[in-house]
Amino acid sequence: VQLQASGGGSVQAGGSLRLSCVVSERTAATNRVAWFRQALGNDREFVAATTWIGGAYYSDSVRGRFAISRDNAKDTVYLQMNSLRPEDTAVYYCAANAARDRYERASNYNYWGQGTLVTVSS
Repeated sequence: VQLQASGGGSVQAGGSLRLSCVVSERTAATNRVAWFRQALGNDREFVAATTWIGGAYYSDSVRGRFAISRDNAKDTVYLQMNSLRPEDTAVYYCAANAARDRYERASNYNYWGQGTLVTVSS
């Protein structure tokens, strides 16, 4: 299984970006796809998650500003990020698992993409 994340870049505060994650195999083992982020010097933290049949979960820090969605025909999960803040600056990773464990724990994910850098300037 391979996950390919893309869409990162540099924006000013208040701007928007859309990240994409293409999943090579949409199976029971990759039923849930999530986004995590890791800022320099920080632990990896949960951002948002969904499954191929629906549902959306967000961290408190992004709820109302970010939106996770999916295109089953393209095996792709998106993260629309609006009203970006400097504290959103991080490397963003997509990850997948079988959706049996708690969605916000990075250790529960078996498959990871390579990360895409998002930089938000003030």
